[in-house]
Amino acid sequence: MYTDKAKISSLRVAYGEALAEIGKKNPDVVVLECDLSKSTQTIIFKKEFPERFFNMGIAEQDAVCTAAGFASAGKIPFVSTFAIFASGRAWEQVRNSIAYPKFNVKVVGTHGGLTVGEDGASHQALEDICLMRVLPNMTVIAPADSIEVKAAVRFAAEYKGPVYLRIPRPNLPELFDEKEYKFDMKAHILREGTDLTLASYGETVVECLKCAKMLEQKGISAEVINVSTIKPLDENTILQSVQKTGAIMTVENHSIIGGLGGAVCELLAETLSVPVKRIGVRDQFGQSGKDTELMAKYGLTAETFIDEAIKLVEKKKN
Repeated sequence: MYTDKAKISSLRVAYGEALAEIGKKNPDVVVLECDLSKSTQTIIFKKEFPERFFNMGIAEQDAVCTAAGFASAGKIPFVSTFAIFASGRAWEQVRNSIAYPKFNVKVVGTHGGLTVGEDGASHQALEDICLMRVLPNMTVIAPADSIEVKAAVRFAAEYKGPVYLRIPRPNLPELFDEKEYKFDMKAHILREGTDLTLASYGETVVECLKCAKMLEQKGISAEVINVSTIKPLDENTILQSVQKTGAIMTVENHSIIGGLGGAVCELLAETLSVPVKRIGVRDQFGQSGKDTELMAKYGLTAETFIDEAIKLVEKKKN
């Protein structure tokens, strides 16, 4: 479990290493890249299996369609590029060539959210979870640390059907024990609480854990849930938590529209009336800057959203 002394590691390197590991065990795994192998770290797979690595150039639409062809022939293709291009530029091909026929393709979008940093708004995918979540047959996963990345990649390789895997750019603290953690498409309670539920995925999970610790000093008990599988949503775990705490805040490095916040609101609108607060990018584009500064500017650090958590608990009381 997370502590202030937790090891910091790269989620992208974990992705590349996981690909190489499963490549050794399964000769049907192939990797398609869009001229970004050093950024996505698929270069690790390339060094081990150059004959199963395909640089498609800056042509994400072609890469997705080629991956569909590989899948139709029994291969297990992983298509890697920045999340903005995987979900945006190639969305129609993902929809019609992968999701519609339910082909066994794994689309991996790295550099999701504001934390792409200096590349700015054009490269900051704040809509990718929404765009992938709306597609029938698509499973959407966003791991919170390098250990969960490796477990999720292994899961995706064995899972039959389309998967969208979102991997952040920054190095993050390790939250899980590599020997014990198993990926199962469930939401997991990382910290139990009674006054408020904090639900998140990706790099904001650690911010929720920090916030819960800060809230404890103010006499507020916050439950933290890692919802690394946004689709299918683990409704039971979320509902059980909210029934206990009476309020929920979602936190994500994504637009508040259509992401985890949207999914939770959709669920609660049909099942349970409780106060909800969505923390994320509020219907606007990002901008160029250092990732840590951007996270703070857009209210995605524990220090910037703790006041909203306190307000939500007060709203529940009223």
